[in-house]
Amino acid sequence: MPRRKSMPTQSITAAVLRAPGREPVLEPLTLEGPRPGEVLVRIAASGVCHTDIGFLDSGASGPVILGHEGAGVVEEVGADVSGLAPGDHVVLSFASCGACAECLAERPAHCENFWELNFGFSRLDGTNAYGPDVRGHFFGQSSFASHSLTTPRNLVKVDPILPLELLAPLGCGLQTGAGTVVNSLAVKAGQSVLVLGTGTVGLAAVMAASYLGAEPIIAVDLHPRRLDLALELGATHAVGNRGEGLGRRIRDIAGKGVDHVLEITGDPELNRLGRELLAPGGGMALLTGDSGPGELPGGRRIFGVIQGDAVPQRFIPWLIELNLTGNFPYHRLLRHYPFKDINRAVADSKRGAAVKPVLRMDMDEG
Repeated sequence: MPRRKSMPTQSITAAVLRAPGREPVLEPLTLEGPRPGEVLVRIAASGVCHTDIGFLDSGASGPVILGHEGAGVVEEVGADVSGLAPGDHVVLSFASCGACAECLAERPAHCENFWELNFGFSRLDGTNAYGPDVRGHFFGQSSFASHSLTTPRNLVKVDPILPLELLAPLGCGLQTGAGTVVNSLAVKAGQSVLVLGTGTVGLAAVMAASYLGAEPIIAVDLHPRRLDLALELGATHAVGNRGEGLGRRIRDIAGKGVDHVLEITGDPELNRLGRELLAPGGGMALLTGDSGPGELPGGRRIFGVIQGDAVPQRFIPWLIELNLTGNFPYHRLLRHYPFKDINRAVADSKRGAAVKPVLRMDMDEG
């Protein structure tokens, strides 16, 4: 069998997780150059998502490179890549194959290869561009690094005048929260929305619901500071999830029930409460897994949501435009950190000191 021709390589720096529960450490690595259909991106910034934190704590057997909210500048394109060129500024989002029935129906979040492409830590063919000892390709990008080897389907071209450090978090959490409201639940003006959990995803949902004219918008959380922020960003009511009578307090606001519920915490008790509060004909979106989807009496729907059912190449530019016109002020959630302080960013997120940490890779954004 003929040997595969060796690919050009790129020296990079990446935050490598050697074992679950340990802190990632910045290490020099060698990254394979782009194959046909691949794109090399120099990462300028990357958001830190709770999915990353979950894998840091217990979900990935190292050594691996995490990160899936990158933004950067295209450095090199492989053969068969069209519509992208070196120097293009891009936001990175989730991976999809582009060839299955769901992708062809413009439902990339339901790609038949979604798990392998986003959580398999390899290309779809099982190969890995980061050498024999470290696995990358997390969400098709592994953006906790100075460079990412990705695909055109991960990429959204953006105006180079816009700061990449502000655009990076759009690729997952913000897209998921806003997309759930706009696409999955199709919230209409005058409908009521209950948001259980006001981290990045929940606050994105609040902003999107406010833009669509939902009323009331009820935010529930343990952190008073996040509830205050939810009110500033468009929630009409903020309810602290402490003490007894949470259901009664929400019913005092919503009356007989709410039209739409977003359960973002993964808390079984809040899952149960959301079902009880859901009005006939309403929809409840589960954003931390799809435990218990189905139908309830009265035509109530309960379903899991992935990535807000968004097509990133259309939805992310729309979110950017909303932000520029003052209708989606997500920049208020961001707190920036040098790449070397990744573990401080993670710690601040865990303790509620930062809603959306964003790592700056400390390099010229071109």
